[in-house]
Amino acid sequence: MTKKYSTKAQNKIKKVMHEYKTGKLKSGRSGQKVKSRKQAIAIGISEARKKGLKAPKTKGRKRSYKK
Repeated sequence: MTKKYSTKAQNKIKKVMHEYKTGKLKSGRSGQKVKSRKQAIAIGISEARKKGLKAPKTKGRKRSYKK
């Protein structure tokens, strides 16, 4: 079984979660304080991906087709 995250990616997420817990993490576009834990994790993963670290890709949306 392969690892999902590299150690540097894990450290990046750890730093983002520390910012979230201390109340200093802000969202990118609006600049508002992040209130949900899931959003904080998503920010950490996306920042790790932007640096080129090993992090899982986003899952595609499921589309329903009507006939």
